[in-house]
Amino acid sequence: MCGIAGFFERSGTRSGDEMVTEIVNMTEKIIHRGPNSSGFWVDPDIGLAMGHRRLSIMDLSAEGHQPMHSQSGRYIIVFNGEIYNYKKIREALETECPDAVAKLRGHSDTEIMLLCIERWGLERAIQQFVGMFSLALWDRERRVLHLARDRMGEKPLYYGWNGNVFFFGSELKAIKAHSKCSMQINRDALTLYLRHNYIPAPYSIYSSMYKLKPGSMLSLNTNTGEIIQNSYWTVEQTVNSSKSAQFTGGDAEAVEKLDSLLKEAVSQQMVADVPLGAFLSGGIDSSAIVALMQSQSAAPIKTFTIGFYEKGYNEAEQAKEVSRHLGTDHTELYVTPREAMDVIPLLPSLYDEPFSDSSQIPTYLVSQLAKRHVTVSLSGDGGDELFGGYGRYFKNDDVWRKISSVPYFGRKGLSKMIRLIPQETWNKHSSWLSPHKAGGQRHIGDKMYTLAELLSVKDSSRLYRRSISHWQYPESVVIGGHEPVTVFDSVIPKGLSNYYETMMYYDSISYLPDDILVKVDRAGMGVSLESRIPMLDHRVVEFAWRLPLSMKIRDGKGKWLLRQVLHKYVPESLMDRPKQGFSVPIDSWLRGPMREWAEHLIDEDRLNKQGYFQAEPIRRKWTEHLNGTRNWHGYLWDILMFQAWLEEQAK
Repeated sequence: MCGIAGFFERSGTRSGDEMVTEIVNMTEKIIHRGPNSSGFWVDPDIGLAMGHRRLSIMDLSAEGHQPMHSQSGRYIIVFNGEIYNYKKIREALETECPDAVAKLRGHSDTEIMLLCIERWGLERAIQQFVGMFSLALWDRERRVLHLARDRMGEKPLYYGWNGNVFFFGSELKAIKAHSKCSMQINRDALTLYLRHNYIPAPYSIYSSMYKLKPGSMLSLNTNTGEIIQNSYWTVEQTVNSSKSAQFTGGDAEAVEKLDSLLKEAVSQQMVADVPLGAFLSGGIDSSAIVALMQSQSAAPIKTFTIGFYEKGYNEAEQAKEVSRHLGTDHTELYVTPREAMDVIPLLPSLYDEPFSDSSQIPTYLVSQLAKRHVTVSLSGDGGDELFGGYGRYFKNDDVWRKISSVPYFGRKGLSKMIRLIPQETWNKHSSWLSPHKAGGQRHIGDKMYTLAELLSVKDSSRLYRRSISHWQYPESVVIGGHEPVTVFDSVIPKGLSNYYETMMYYDSISYLPDDILVKVDRAGMGVSLESRIPMLDHRVVEFAWRLPLSMKIRDGKGKWLLRQVLHKYVPESLMDRPKQGFSVPIDSWLRGPMREWAEHLIDEDRLNKQGYFQAEPIRRKWTEHLNGTRNWHGYLWDILMFQAWLEEQAK
């Protein structure tokens, strides 16, 4: 795990010393991603600079140092991530080109990548890689700079033209360190942020910078400035191809197949030249990964959990029981509210752009705990998206079945009738609408308008977007903001045959890469810990999409097949508990110990002076939250994280 950065200046007029200063400044900003060593390569004649920060995981010697040159000298690479199957690739190359393999200087995956690229070309080579990565590759012969990102988006990569300079980097802070970089906040991206609590790819918080989409490659011709992008793998392609390759075996065969695939993924991801462990929450996903790790290890696997003293937020007891059954070397840490809140000032710098999934706090804390003992930690992320684990899938399916039973024109008409009556009028007549409740139905106006919105939804995709949105009308809050097109506006793949899979598809291409994987990457890299995610091995992903829905969702529960694999190692009685999210009590903290901090950030005069948000809806929600009439913590956390980020940028 490392960090990369670089730039290309079309003018090519800067001296080598100036370019070195720039690239060193850029890589110093991401030292947390690679504290062990740094490297750079510059060519002032071309105007290209490439930099690298190294967190040594494989081949701890100097032979793994980057930027790395290919044997012929044609290619130069900076690379962040891991290629888990590099040993198998090396075996194949020993047959194809034994002389070239004999010349390898070390045993790093980077050197194998370069040899693959030199032999087969980047597009064919990248199809062979099993792993997580973002890379920049300079082709001296064609004078083309290539960028590429792994299939599921585990490793980040930003890019874009800013003035006369093309930039790339693992994090925006590296790009911003360049003296010629001048960024402007993208209000359209800010609008998307308020809807999703993250900024979906390809957008970033800055107008001129973008995220390279998962499974994509970008090629910049430095002679012409032309950029070509293409996808070498997508979830959409996987979904469509799965239709013609549907799994037709029985339950037992499916269990054995998934068990085998996950075992191989876990086995490959347990290879490291540094101490390794795993996060263990006690839930289905992390327990399955830890069980598969322990089944392949003679020594106890190191596992890590954090606990909270607040009821409803503590998973530590269940994790301890799973650990005891599997025989892992378990470490748990109970965190006080004060210790959790001490993380909050670190978040704006860690995330580089606004991000408000509040589970960022416990994710950072458990990464911090793990780093005290190991350098690599495996996690169970991805199971919900692949095997139908989120509770919202069931709720949305139920809502859609109910409202879609009424023809759209009828629903639309009823929706208009409800909206003819102002919300305040509905509230005034709440006692008449709910005569058996003292004081009537509180906030009946909000509920009637929510019903009106649901009735007016034209299709199930729009219903799902609505259900996962924070601010339903973010354009009314962001001054000058307009929502650009996202994946939710695209046509769904033909291979999707039911609503559950449509929801899982959307999560796999947006929520997973742009929220979950961002959170895991920044939390781990913030403490120089490499996180690995076996569920997102693309072979597991492809198999999951070949499965019929009945092997994912059965008897009203999600993740049926994954549960069967887990029950081979952990008894069902130990796992038969309600799903619990990895979260913290932000709602009560905002009314208590964080109240002063929040009030400072969303002060009305401050909001008006900054000019990004309409102050009235924010202040109204803040007042209602404080007096306990409503719980607006999700909406408020979105605003607070942007405000804290904005304050950090001004330093």
